[in-house]
Amino acid sequence: MDIFDSVYQGTPPWDIGRPQKEFVDLARRGEITGSVLDVGCGTGEHVLFFAAEGHEAWGIDAAPLAIRKAEEKAAERGLPAHFLVGNVLDLSALGRTFQTVIDSGLFHTLSDEDRPIFAESLATVLAPGGSYFMLCFNEQNPGEYPLPRRITQKEIRENFRDGWSVNYIRPAVFENSILAEGHRAWLASISKIARD
Repeated sequence: MDIFDSVYQGTPPWDIGRPQKEFVDLARRGEITGSVLDVGCGTGEHVLFFAAEGHEAWGIDAAPLAIRKAEEKAAERGLPAHFLVGNVLDLSALGRTFQTVIDSGLFHTLSDEDRPIFAESLATVLAPGGSYFMLCFNEQNPGEYPLPRRITQKEIRENFRDGWSVNYIRPAVFENSILAEGHRAWLASISKIARD
């Protein structure tokens, strides 16, 4: 993940200095519940937003520099947030579960091989009946922009088939500093099926 650490030497285009509107709207609608984990949290804007909203909020990222910046923001704002350098393919190392997990632009960076590993990893930290919200670039983006691989609804459903319930996948906007109108995205709500 050295490439991501080097990107955080500056300000990457997805680091917009505030949470993505899609996640703010989810919170306002009451869809974010309980403790929250942000996978691929970057410099922590979502974690800090949820902490300010009264949630126990955690963030994990593979880029040490991003986590250091997130911790500095938390200290400056006086918010109780937890940040860890770690591997999203081994979330069981956290040793705990969360009611909500959010993903702002992580899933679309994973390889085909890593996606099912990530789904299994995610299942270890999401409480039964808990919700995972994914915001990812979709296949409707024009080809000329330098984007990570675009994700189809079919790919989302295939990766979250066994042990999961896809509640909805709807068109969304991924805000960034490259395009004023943002990139076309999917916002997916996926629940971990509670086993008897």
